[in-house]
Amino acid sequence: MAEENVFEIHKKHTGVLGIESEFPVDNKTELGLAYTPGVAKVAKAIEKNPELKDVYTMSGKLVGLVTDGSAVLGLGNIGPAAGLPIVEGKALLYKDLADVNALPVAVDQGSAEEIAANIKAVSKSFAGIHLEDIAAPKCFKIEDILSEQLDIPVYHDDQEGTAIVILAALINAAKVVHKDLKDLKVLINGAGASGIATGKLLYAAGIENVTLVDIDGTVKPYDSNYNEYQTGLAMKFNGAKGDTLDEVIDGQDVFIGLSVADVLSEAQVKRMAKDPIIFALANPVPEIDPEKAKAAGAAVVATGSSKYPNQVNNILVFPGLFKGLLESGIKKVTFHIEEVVADALAGMIPNPTPDEIVPGVFDKGVVETVTDSIINLKK
Repeated sequence: MAEENVFEIHKKHTGVLGIESEFPVDNKTELGLAYTPGVAKVAKAIEKNPELKDVYTMSGKLVGLVTDGSAVLGLGNIGPAAGLPIVEGKALLYKDLADVNALPVAVDQGSAEEIAANIKAVSKSFAGIHLEDIAAPKCFKIEDILSEQLDIPVYHDDQEGTAIVILAALINAAKVVHKDLKDLKVLINGAGASGIATGKLLYAAGIENVTLVDIDGTVKPYDSNYNEYQTGLAMKFNGAKGDTLDEVIDGQDVFIGLSVADVLSEAQVKRMAKDPIIFALANPVPEIDPEKAKAAGAAVVATGSSKYPNQVNNILVFPGLFKGLLESGIKKVTFHIEEVVADALAGMIPNPTPDEIVPGVFDKGVVETVTDSIINLKK
């Protein structure tokens, strides 16, 4: 798409979202029902029972889509204002794909405690909070604080969304190469928000042979180069011995790249275990070109791009996930829920092949599958 078309689309309507009324106001009677004097009765009822706000106002169906623009994929720290078109676009996807109402919210950058306090201060307006593009390790603490203090679902798409799709893809990739999921030796390159969340979910799913690698090399317990979330996760795993990606790549069944372009070579792929699985998810340029990975012996290759087969993208998760949370009344996003959603997505491909381990973004039934998997937890 030409660059001028992008700006034209966003300028024409002052963004890509608007607000639609649910009730016509064409006469005095309708005005009295929707606003004064009738609305006073609703306000008094909510005063007596604040939980009724979710019955009588849009707070019961509205997701707060919050960003500080500090960690936008491929763009970095661009600030809250520049982060708005990202969350506005996601709000559009929520509405178009799942009929979920989401409101883009930009907050000033600050400490984790400050950002959490700001979100909590407006949380009465929402039925759930979707965090987006907030840098690690701050994002971990913000989510922890909000999950503890709020009685609504709190979800970080860069963490849970990415992790769920990766697990779904790995479930089917393991089937393709005829290896047991829990026995896989996995190397995660990139120990930021998505890398840590993926490691946590893999551990919850029973995968313990995981090695974490980041910019300063292998993440080890008590390593002063890394934060408590990274070293704490490393303590749980039986990781490979070595200090660099090149030193720990030997014999790995899976490479999960959540990092930067061109960090994995063909020579390194050849040193992995038989029929290696390569998830090169960096955007816009993957950790290794898919064709080079295949030429080096990769049995299954996935990327984050729509240009190649097996696009591992959290758009497969978030619309249906929040629709399921809102319809079921579930208040917390747990590892169990993440595993259930991953299993449901993987189950959409009954006979996985090297070029089809996850459904396509626009495949029929993706949102419904994710939504139903969560609703069924309440039955």
